[in-house]
Amino acid sequence: MLITITRSGGFAGLEKTRALDTSDRADAAELEELAQRAVAPVADGYHYRITVDDEVLDLQDPCLTDDQRTLIRTVLDEGA
Repeated sequence: MLITITRSGGFAGLEKTRALDTSDRADAAELEELAQRAVAPVADGYHYRITVDDEVLDLQDPCLTDDQRTLIRTVLDEGA
């Protein structure tokens, strides 16, 4: 299994992408199980796409910050 992760943002706005092939690793089964659980949708969880001008962010429950929850709740309750 090939697992690729890209991290971006932070103070310096740097992007870092790394890939890991699990095929020859002793911990392959554990990493593959973690990967499968990480990408599996949350049962009955909501997915959100927040667009601010030209920036797009895709999110899903339960992985939201308090600020994201407040923004989502306000826009869904009061937006047109």
